[in-house]
Amino acid sequence: MSSGKFASSEDIYDFLSGYINVEKGQATVFKLDRMRALASALGNPERGRLCIHVAGSKGKGSISTMCANILSEMGLRVGIYTSPHILRWKERIALADREMPEETLIEAAEEVVALVEGLGPDSFPGGELPTFFELSTLIAFLAFKKSACDAQVIEVGLGGRLDSTNIVEPDVSVISTIELEHTQFLGNSLAAIAFEKAGIMKAGKPVCISRQNPEAMAVFEKRAQELGCPVFKMDVHVRAQDTRVDARGTQCRIECPADSNSALKGILPSGGLHVESGIIGEIQGQNMALAALACAATLPHLEAQALVKGLKKTKIPARFEVVATKPPIVLDGAHTPESIHLCLDTVKILFPGPRVLLFACAHDKRHQEMAAILAPYFDMIIVTKPGSFKASDPSAVHESFLRSGCQAELEVDPAAAISLAVSAAKERKAMLLVAGSFYLCAEVKIWLAAHHEE
Repeated sequence: MSSGKFASSEDIYDFLSGYINVEKGQATVFKLDRMRALASALGNPERGRLCIHVAGSKGKGSISTMCANILSEMGLRVGIYTSPHILRWKERIALADREMPEETLIEAAEEVVALVEGLGPDSFPGGELPTFFELSTLIAFLAFKKSACDAQVIEVGLGGRLDSTNIVEPDVSVISTIELEHTQFLGNSLAAIAFEKAGIMKAGKPVCISRQNPEAMAVFEKRAQELGCPVFKMDVHVRAQDTRVDARGTQCRIECPADSNSALKGILPSGGLHVESGIIGEIQGQNMALAALACAATLPHLEAQALVKGLKKTKIPARFEVVATKPPIVLDGAHTPESIHLCLDTVKILFPGPRVLLFACAHDKRHQEMAAILAPYFDMIIVTKPGSFKASDPSAVHESFLRSGCQAELEVDPAAAISLAVSAAKERKAMLLVAGSFYLCAEVKIWLAAHHEE
């Protein structure tokens, strides 16, 4: 029964923000004992439906959204859990075809909060309070249960092995391309990070793996062999061919090699299947192919038409999102050197004219490398803070751009920096790229709404 504690999902967010939040750089010990204990007390709401579990360093949000839309086109009621949010916390917990109803979120949150409110650290396994992400994840599972979902697509928050989402028993695990990230938590080598990501594999269950560095792929293959997991790999069991990118999205043809035992065999036409997505970027061809492979491994009776329709309706905020045209403004939450490379490749294709960059990143990101990649391609660069949510050192980021040989400007106040960047783009008849942080992208969205920019 509802206690009436929350009037809206924003109230839920405000309450959860009182708990440790690793996304803000706050420290905790990663383990699953609290999650398992709390989930058990709630009746294990993570169980009882088809499940796709998605880990990786880049593309996992896009792949998760694609999978959810494909399963939805097969007539399933699908819950999707992603992070971080851009504007509102409730973006994290949704149904594939619409927002999660407020009343469902409130009901789920009040059940979860009833287990933890007023209790001290000693009341929980490990002697620590649950975290923001753990409580959000429990609310998601409970909301999916209350919504009578047939399936759920769960994006890993950080790593995999000890991530709060890793209490699920997925029908298929998916690992997108990995790179050096969150090294303070996951390790300083690709092999160490791959070991953490491989932790989402479950005995006997298929795993779909994107293109990987050989060092990482060796870790994944070894773990899959130990667990008896059937392995489906990008380029071996599915290919993305003839990828084309324009301002409306990405198109490609997906096919499975004739000599493979691909889960897509019998689903794709002999000449391959033309698909398109509303997400812009060369990498989205691979993401569409991997999402198709994962859904085929989950649903053997998958229909090609569901792939086409589900992928076509896929859009996702702050992944090369064009949010204005006068001037053109693109938001991309890319915050690693590799994802910055991919973003820049698309910028160069779609916007050959003058360019302005607004950049900010959290203190733990590889800003020296990102500055070196970006600096040569922009006529004006403005460095700022990624809002107030993440710890940052904009002066150090600014210095990285200066060392890369450009005349970057530092404006610590995000609102002032956004105003400066938009004005500069208008004056120069240039496009504006906002990159380095999803939180900065959120600040820009708020600013644009307040200033009625088109």
